[in-house]
Amino acid sequence: MAARQEFDAPPKAFRAAVDQLRAAPLRPELHCEEMPAPQRIAPYSAALTADVIVDGDEIGTGRLVLLHDPAGNDTWHGTFRIVAYARAEIEPEMVTDPLLSAVGWTWLNDALVGHGAAFVAPSGTVTRVASESFGGMSDEPASAHLEIRASWTPTGDPSTGIAAHVEAWGELMCTAAGLPPVPAGVVSMPSRRGQRGR
Repeated sequence: MAARQEFDAPPKAFRAAVDQLRAAPLRPELHCEEMPAPQRIAPYSAALTADVIVDGDEIGTGRLVLLHDPAGNDTWHGTFRIVAYARAEIEPEMVTDPLLSAVGWTWLNDALVGHGAAFVAPSGTVTRVASESFGGMSDEPASAHLEIRASWTPTGDPSTGIAAHVEAWGELMCTAAGLPPVPAGVVSMPSRRGQRGR
């Protein structure tokens, strides 16, 4: 697949999807900004990066990439694909929980369904990592984190539906970081783009 040439104007569907990407409301704990997107995966792409920050501490991070190939892609089952990553610190004893990986994958599916983000062809991995320090670093406490890497194909109208996928990604990061869900009927004040809170 040829890389997008610089002089090619992005298709209307992609421009509308990027507008949705930028306009999606996120929880105030999420400090989000646009980042350079990979150029060789699809003819058109856009990306966001975000940190989950509570009381000045970063407790989670993530990235979301929106890909578009107007010609379609057989493995995607569509012309758009979302690739998402979420990483959060967890309690070291949680790493040994045999259900943790399945629960992490459920968080993603629940977030997508809960935000009305229609999708097909999901795939991904959930990784648990534990670190213990020795020798000259033995004073460092044990640490652990959970990583969720996933991709899926959004369905429906990209000019109106992509924001729901971004919101679901934001919820996934907050859930993985251990933040309580926003109560039903309560609308959180969205974070300001470009404010990393550092």
